Amino acid sequence: MKQTFHLAVIGCGRWGLNHLRTALQIFGKEVKYACDIDPAKQETVQNLTTSLKTASSPQIRFTTDIRDILNDPGVNAAILATPAETHYPLAKSLLESGKHLLVEKPLALFSYQARELEQLAAKQRRILMVGHLLLFHPAIRKIKQMIQEGTLGKLQYVYSNRLNLGTVRKEENILWSFAPHDISVLQYFIGKDPLEIDAKGGIFLQPGIHDVTLTTLTYPDNIQAHIHVSWLHPFKEHRLVVIGDRSMVVFEDTRPADKLALYPKGIDWIKGQPIPRDEGFQAVEYENTPPLQAELAHFRECVLKGTAPLTGGSNGTKVLEILEQAQAKLEKHDHELPPAPPVAEPSAKANYFVHDTARLDEGCEVGEGTKIWHFSHVQSGAKIGKKCSLGQNVNVGNNVRIGNFVKIQNNVSVYEGVELEDYVFCGPSMVFTNILNPRSEFPQRGAEFYIKTLVRYGASIGANATIVCGRTIGRFAFVGAGAVVTKDVPEYALVVGNPARIVGWMCRCGTRLEFKKDHAICGKCSREYHKTGDKVVYEKE
Repeated sequence: MKQTFHLAVIGCGRWGLNHLRTALQIFGKEVKYACDIDPAKQETVQNLTTSLKTASSPQIRFTTDIRDILNDPGVNAAILATPAETHYPLAKSLLESGKHLLVEKPLALFSYQARELEQLAAKQRRILMVGHLLLFHPAIRKIKQMIQEGTLGKLQYVYSNRLNLGTVRKEENILWSFAPHDISVLQYFIGKDPLEIDAKGGIFLQPGIHDVTLTTLTYPDNIQAHIHVSWLHPFKEHRLVVIGDRSMVVFEDTRPADKLALYPKGIDWIKGQPIPRDEGFQAVEYENTPPLQAELAHFRECVLKGTAPLTGGSNGTKVLEILEQAQAKLEKHDHELPPAPPVAEPSAKANYFVHDTARLDEGCEVGEGTKIWHFSHVQSGAKIGKKCSLGQNVNVGNNVRIGNFVKIQNNVSVYEGVELEDYVFCGPSMVFTNILNPRSEFPQRGAEFYIKTLVRYGASIGANATIVCGRTIGRFAFVGAGAVVTKDVPEYALVVGNPARIVGWMCRCGTRLEFKKDHAICGKCSREYHKTGDKVVYEKE
């Protein structure tokens, strides 16, 4: 049976509209839907289709309900360009409904989610592709050709500078915002996984969010690479340098001309002495195909022919794994830094840090070494342990108990009735509740109305998750981003979805466990676990 290509574009923000515009230009009537949860985007989509009106342009349908696409058998392909925290649940639904899928980077927030999507696509026999756009830039393709043909000789060193002033994000740091592009390019050029990864950076604008990072990677065959990214740079610079033992090539996308240049430079050993060789440079011509157009055309071809995409699910998963390792090194180096100078503390006697814009009410207690950042508020009667970190715009309610070494990210409110034990992690914008049946007309205030929620030692709660009150999150449990917890979560459980359900188990160190005959050994820290039903036990406890 002849394969067809009928497309829906999901997400009509700035980049989603770029996808829609390009798809309409090259696919015409094969584009069937545009989807966005904001009804106001319908007029934007209509104006776009009107401006591109040709004889082959379709009358595409706009919807705010993705179920219209999921339930339409006439649509067999989709482009997902929604916010990153929605990628995993939406991609899963689309794959389960039988759609081929192109997901904007990142494929998911976590590598374990990406692997699950990769496995689901294989099970459904559907194309899963990730929007690593640089791999479709004709200059990047040309450099890959030069590497393969031996123009550069043996690959030795690659560095990338991706610098700008602005485009500052609140939901992710510069590493996760800029570096995925460069990591995907390194994997494309080298074709092997890095042996060692390190990353250091600086935090200047927002607590806990790096503005500048330098990531170094060591690959097999002594190939070295570094990625320097920053949104605190006086001018825009996108420069990629690839060095071999015969020649060097430079791609500088911000230059007005000669963006790709070959430098037949190097070091020659003559009579045992290193002699520099400098022969000027040669401008390298390459095709002028827009990368997004090439990416979408490649996606369509893969769907029609059933061929594996250049940037398939495994590519997206590997980039996430490298990012996670780099992020872990960033945090490790941050912990090694000396404590903040006392000048920013509220008084000379205080043994904790409170930003000038934060507020501590009379009668609250804060432990030694704790840091409370911009615009946060700790109310009377609250007790916070030692060496905790409260990010920007965190509210801690009256009489709340927070243990030691707790990390609460930006925009989280910990209401009265919630208790966090030691080493709990609360992701950005996650939500606690403390009343089951709230009514504005009939206020329910006071401790007698509040239903207790307990988050046990070492548990992690992902970004935008919601914890319905009265629940207990077990020790070392992991609540995925966007999950809605409506019942107790067992120790070590990994839960996702709405309502949250158990999809796996996590080691104390944060690595997903793979059980065989109810026994698992963590691949990272070698802890051993035994599982009986929905109960997991660390064998040395």
